[in-house]
Amino acid sequence: MKDRLLIANRGEIALRIMEACEDLGLDYVAVYTRADEESLHVRKAVKKYRIADYRDPNEILAVADEAGCTAIHPGYGFLAEDFRFARRVVKRSRPLIFVGPRWEVIRDLGSKLNVKRLAREMGIPVIPGTTEPLYNEIEAEARAEELFEWLTESGEKDPRLLIKASAGGGGMGIEEVREIGEVRPVFRRVRAYAKRLFGDEGVIIEAKLSRLQHLEVQLLGNKHGELVHFGTRNCTIQSPGRQKRIEIAPGFDPEYLSYDFSAEAVLTEIINHSLRLAEAVGYDSVGTWEWLVTPEGRAYLMEVNTRIQVENEISARIARIKGREVNLIREQIRVALGDRLGYTQRDITFTGTAIELRLIAEDTRRNFKPLSGTITRFEWPGYPWLTMRTHVPQDRSYTIPTEYDPNLALAIIWGETTPEAMKRAEILLEEIIIEGHTAQQEPLITNVPYLKEKLQEIFRFPS
Repeated sequence: MKDRLLIANRGEIALRIMEACEDLGLDYVAVYTRADEESLHVRKAVKKYRIADYRDPNEILAVADEAGCTAIHPGYGFLAEDFRFARRVVKRSRPLIFVGPRWEVIRDLGSKLNVKRLAREMGIPVIPGTTEPLYNEIEAEARAEELFEWLTESGEKDPRLLIKASAGGGGMGIEEVREIGEVRPVFRRVRAYAKRLFGDEGVIIEAKLSRLQHLEVQLLGNKHGELVHFGTRNCTIQSPGRQKRIEIAPGFDPEYLSYDFSAEAVLTEIINHSLRLAEAVGYDSVGTWEWLVTPEGRAYLMEVNTRIQVENEISARIARIKGREVNLIREQIRVALGDRLGYTQRDITFTGTAIELRLIAEDTRRNFKPLSGTITRFEWPGYPWLTMRTHVPQDRSYTIPTEYDPNLALAIIWGETTPEAMKRAEILLEEIIIEGHTAQQEPLITNVPYLKEKLQEIFRFPS
């Protein structure tokens, strides 16, 4: 029987999954909410069902059964890293294929504490912090005091800690403290947030490294034990809420900017450590290992994302498999359906630099306040080095739903060198047109000026 995929997500990722399905010759079914009726993913899908909530597993599975689907792709966000949903998908009376890692892997790597324990057992460096979930504010304060002392002894001029939901991810459930007196109230707040959002009120505390680069390693494994990587990315430029705004691949470019350490050695180190940990858990899908690197070249594993990531396409853009272009979502679906890779690491080559710009309706001068309103004009130049991923129509107005993040598009830019890629990104930001208005008929603001400014900080450690 021909496989049919339910796309349990929205917007540009739903469109990219549709594209991958068409490339593989697979049928697909889309879902959408009332708020998303104007989205391009709804217009493109021939077969679609309206639901109330992308986060409701009962609705998602009911549609899968009604439409005769054999597999579910969760995209990113929503149910993508919910191991309970993944387990339910494969263990129900009419089992389906979950496009992602095994549910046990999602469970084990979804816990920051478990990742930290596994890494330490294997001699992989992790950020100093707690190794067990904390539930008691007195114990939390004691551990925080130890970490403040470590930071001071390490030469941090303004020591800070991060108090995190242990089951969190994507920058959610994280608060920062600067002094010991803040620990208890922040701990209580994060614990309550974690219980409400993730159903797990465990909290961890980590030392915050003030000067760092945020790097990622893109891996792909399958059920046959095959495992490869697609290089590294740099995701250091983020909003104050730790939401990424500019990403670049590879993670460092020594020809563009040199450091007091060997960038090549650090990239090799984090790739090798990531592969070791992935092999140890039998990782069998697309996944991202996230690292923090200090100005001295020390690398610390931060977390693992057991899903496709927003920025996957810049890794694909610089990679070739036996000389062919790469589509990581296509590869993710293939391995979920049981395929062998058909290539090894030796067959993967890398060329050039790719940059992703996240175009968002937000006021970056007011703490990145998300904005809603109507897009009346959205145009960009048709350059061969540019790929634009968007669910926003170009031929009609579009109302930004207030129910979701106001992400408008992802601009993927490639260049043979980093300076060329940066110049092309600057050209795009000068020529792109995004016009619209708020409900109060004021001009709609986007983060384009912020992206122009921050482009110059790529690969650079804060001074």
